[in-house]
Amino acid sequence: MDASRSGQEAAAGGRWGALGLVLAGGVSVQFGGAIAVSVMPKAGALGIVTLRLAFAALVLMIVCRPKVRGHSRADWGTVVAFGVAMAGMNGLFYQSVARIPMGPAVTLEVLGPLALSVFASRRALNLVWAGLALCGVFLLGGGGGFSGLDPVGVAYALGAGAMWATYIVFSARTGRRFPQADGLALAMVVAALLFLPLSLIESGDKLVRPEVLGLGAAVAVMSSVLPYTLELIALRRLPASTFAIMMSLEPAIAAVAGFLVLNQALSVNEALAISLVIAASIGAVRTQIGRGPARRSGDVVASGATPDAVLAPAETVEEPVPEASGK
Repeated sequence: MDASRSGQEAAAGGRWGALGLVLAGGVSVQFGGAIAVSVMPKAGALGIVTLRLAFAALVLMIVCRPKVRGHSRADWGTVVAFGVAMAGMNGLFYQSVARIPMGPAVTLEVLGPLALSVFASRRALNLVWAGLALCGVFLLGGGGGFSGLDPVGVAYALGAGAMWATYIVFSARTGRRFPQADGLALAMVVAALLFLPLSLIESGDKLVRPEVLGLGAAVAVMSSVLPYTLELIALRRLPASTFAIMMSLEPAIAAVAGFLVLNQALSVNEALAISLVIAASIGAVRTQIGRGPARRSGDVVASGATPDAVLAPAETVEEPVPEASGK
C-alpha cells in the first residue's frame, strides 16, 4: 500500500511538474515575442524574424544533426512546404505585433488553428465554439469593426493564423517523413534562408551589430529553443489533450507580456474578447477529446501551436515527435 501510494504521489508530482514546464514554455515564447517587438526599431520586423529563425536553425542543426541524403523528392517537398509555412507564420505575426498589441495579435492568430479544428470536426457542438470565438473577435474590434486596431495589423494577424493552420498540417506530415526533430531543423533552415534576402534589404548592416545579434539570439532561445525543449519533456508525462488545453492560455500570457514589457494595457472589451477566444479553444479541444479515447502523451502535437494542433486533420504515426513552437 505504501509503495502504491508513493507511486501515485510521484506520478501526481510528475504531472504538476510537467504542467509547470508547459506554462514556463508559454511564458518564454510570449516574453520572447515581447522582447522581439522592443528590438524591431533596431533591426526591423523582417530582421528580427531572420535572426530568430537563423539562431534557432543553427541550434537545431547542431543538436539534431539531420541527414540530408536518402530522402525522396516528396520528403524534400514536404519539408520545404513546412519551412515556407513557418516563415510565413513568423513573418506575418511579427508584422502584426509591430502594429497592434500582443494580446489582440495572438488572439486573432489563434483563430487560424481554431478554424482548422472546427472544419476538421463533424460535431455540431464545435459550431458553438466557433460562434464564441466570433463574439470575441467582435468585441476585439470594439463592438463593431476594428476601428480601435490598425486594420493592417489585424490583417497580418489573421494571415499569420492561416499560416499557423498550414504549419500544423505540414508539421504532422514532416514528422511522418523525418525521424526525431530532423525535419524541423531542416525546415527552420528553409525558413531562415527565405527571410535572409528580405531582411538584408530592410535592415542591411544593422543585423550584424553586436547588440542586435545578442538580442536576436535571446529571442531565438526564448521563443524557439527553450520552449521546444520544455514542451518536449512535458509531453513525456502529460496527455496531449492536457497539453493542448494549457496552450490555450497563450493569448492571456501574451497580453501579460505586452503589458509588462511593452506597457500595452488592455481595455475591458479586449480582455473579455481574449477570454472568449480562450474559452472557445478549450471547448473545441474538449469536444474533440469526447469523440474517442484521450490521446496518450507523445501523439502528434505542434508544440506551441495552441490546442488545435492536437486536432489537426492529419494522420498520426506510432512514434511522432512534437514540433517546435511556431511563433
